[in-house]
Amino acid sequence: MIRNVLGSLVALAGAASAVLSPFRDWYAGRAGQDYRVEDLFGGITAAEPGVLVSMLLPFLAAALLVIVGVVLRSRLVVALAGLVVLGFTVLWMVRQGQAAGSLVVAGDGSGLQVGVVNALAGGVLMLIGALLMSGRGRRDREREPVEPYAAPAADQVDTWPPTQEPGMSVQTSPWPEPEVDPYTGPDPRDPGTRSYPQADRHPEDDPRDPVHPPHRPPRG
Repeated sequence: MIRNVLGSLVALAGAASAVLSPFRDWYAGRAGQDYRVEDLFGGITAAEPGVLVSMLLPFLAAALLVIVGVVLRSRLVVALAGLVVLGFTVLWMVRQGQAAGSLVVAGDGSGLQVGVVNALAGGVLMLIGALLMSGRGRRDREREPVEPYAAPAADQVDTWPPTQEPGMSVQTSPWPEPEVDPYTGPDPRDPGTRSYPQADRHPEDDPRDPVHPPHRPPRG
């Protein structure tokens, strides 16, 4: 959890740095938003494009990828965003070097400037954030649904629902056992019911439990 939070913060900081970079000077006082995206594939020109077709476009797309990766806790998506920023920045450096003959860093602002540093730092921070994140695979694995127990076959004696205990089950029927009627007729020792007729019972017909027969409470 801590790694995800720390990695997300680093990746978001990198996204902010990358989005800010086109608004700063990149080379010889020219801002990154003054370079067209298509110039990276056809050569640097002096044309000034709109903001949405400038170097800001791929960096905005990378920032959106970082947000999606942070929400999904996906290291791959965050790393892909960092590679997009670094790739477009390096490609711009190649094209600018071809147009100017060489790339220089000068203190008077005639060479590479802080905008390029912001872009490179943003891409590196995104990659570091992806490495710091632990992702979803270790702690957030989706549990497979547990299938319910199937009903036992008719020729198999088992309880229902099934148990994990070995051996024969105590209850072999899905229905509760019938309760024995506790009434056993009038008590011949009671003067009030002594005159009542008594039914002839045989021991085998007694519905009471032969092991634990019911007993009347003692009279106080």
